[in-house]
Amino acid sequence: MEKTDLKTQLTEVAERIRTMREITGLSEEEMARYTGVSREEYEKCEAGEQDFSFTFIYKCAARFGIDPTDLIKGVSPTLSSYTIVRKDDGLPITRRHGFHYLNKAPLFKNKTAEPFFVTMPYDEAQQHVAIKLSTHVGQEFDIVVKGVMKMQVGSHVEILRQGDCIYYNSATPHGMIATEGEECQIYAIVLKGSEDFAPERDRFQQLIEAKLARQDRETVSTPFVKTTVDENGILNGITFQNEEKFNFAFDIVDKLAQKNPDKLAMLHVSRDKVERRFTFGDISRWSAKTANYLESLGIQRGDRVMVVLKRHYQFWFVITALHKMGAVIIPATNLLMEHDFDYRFKAAGVKAILCTADGQVADEAEKASQNCPSVEVKIMVGENRLGWHDFDKEVEAFPDTYERKPDAPCGSDPMLMFFTSGTTGYPKIAEHNYKYALGHYITAKYWHNVNPDGLHFTISDTGWGKALWGKYYGQWMNEAAIFTYDFDKFDAHDILPMFAKYHITTFCAPPTMYRFFIKEDLSKYDLSSIEYSTTAGEALNPEVFEQWKRATGLSLMEGFGQTETTLTVYNPVGTVPKTG
Repeated sequence: MEKTDLKTQLTEVAERIRTMREITGLSEEEMARYTGVSREEYEKCEAGEQDFSFTFIYKCAARFGIDPTDLIKGVSPTLSSYTIVRKDDGLPITRRHGFHYLNKAPLFKNKTAEPFFVTMPYDEAQQHVAIKLSTHVGQEFDIVVKGVMKMQVGSHVEILRQGDCIYYNSATPHGMIATEGEECQIYAIVLKGSEDFAPERDRFQQLIEAKLARQDRETVSTPFVKTTVDENGILNGITFQNEEKFNFAFDIVDKLAQKNPDKLAMLHVSRDKVERRFTFGDISRWSAKTANYLESLGIQRGDRVMVVLKRHYQFWFVITALHKMGAVIIPATNLLMEHDFDYRFKAAGVKAILCTADGQVADEAEKASQNCPSVEVKIMVGENRLGWHDFDKEVEAFPDTYERKPDAPCGSDPMLMFFTSGTTGYPKIAEHNYKYALGHYITAKYWHNVNPDGLHFTISDTGWGKALWGKYYGQWMNEAAIFTYDFDKFDAHDILPMFAKYHITTFCAPPTMYRFFIKEDLSKYDLSSIEYSTTAGEALNPEVFEQWKRATGLSLMEGFGQTETTLTVYNPVGTVPKTG
């Protein structure tokens, strides 16, 4: 890292590492083991309190499955005119055990080649065994600048000395070692494949030409939202009405239950692959039972209720119930520790917590609650626990109707609290009222382009604000069903077959998840059900955009917002995005 403003850079890199760890579902202890440092050292590194070596960054990037540049710089490479890298400089890359790779142009964007300076140590044992072979897309040009290299391409073996070079198709199995008793250094220029997108597979362009956002379809949102589009069907105006009377739980969920009670609201798949299908009638009834249950425990309008439920289906019962009651929901991640709960309990004046039985999160919450007298009600979801109410068992006994009162919460009344990520200090509270949900009408219709007859999949955990962007408000306002998979750790092999199995039509995930996807052989998976794909959360690497489009024919449409806002900047349906 540069010496200027080192503290700022250190903090930024630390924040990226923490975000990536949370996205991939890894614990601090797991990362400490993988990076070869103590738990205490890792925590200091991730908090930006201790400088870290390049090796630490590379190990983190390798564990996350991303390029070290993404952690170091936080954005895709940006230089487009020229870049100079001095003799001993470059970005170290781990590609083969024992070999030392320096990327000599890490900051140049849209490269057609990757230049490496490679040092191969001499290893006597390697002289007597078969050379390890590998393949990759494209072509390669290697120049020996020091020592002697033994090179195998296919079944051919060559000896190259200082000044010799070789150009070959790198899709052919190949490998090299240093020979004749000394280390060998080469320049390896890896040229990327030049295969263009097949025009007949550009389904994104076909979508633009055939049908943009789904128009002229009256929904339960119509009394509250009016939009206008230009002659090309692209959004050019939006107005809200009756917003001071709006309550998402009553005006969307319950209205949908009346309009079409048997319409699918959510297809939920547990981590054990148990499938549950909830209709809008189901959500309305279960949220009513939940509201009656929570009121019986003393939870009232205005009370702050923390909800730590990962992707459990009960989350949708609880949030809808709290919206009906007027209690303020505080979604939280299951990665919180005792001190995190302690801070949040006190800062928000939390009265009740509903918590998953998974992992140790309930232990951490309980320890914190002992020093927080405001926390009066503790409810466990998934199992029973001494001193906690058993949600799954107790909620069953309550009525499945909950009438809207004349003074029911709505409009400018407080509805939701998020805690920010705390990049520049302690996490801050971002409070939203009942009108917040209306802002996500655009999110679902003009960014996600949800299909009312399809199935939308946003991958986020409910502890993060993005879940409410993609798994609740806007999708149901547009009468689209959502798909939820309650996995513990992201696994591309596990998730990719689900697109075809469940006929998922629209999909949103951070660029990191798409990076994991494109590392797989996507030709093995049927992705033809996907009509539209979107991304948010970090910078989108052009390589990810291009490889996803090559595999699916779909462009990735980016969006940006903050905890304090709804969607702020985005690629609207009907426009052609610029990569990067």
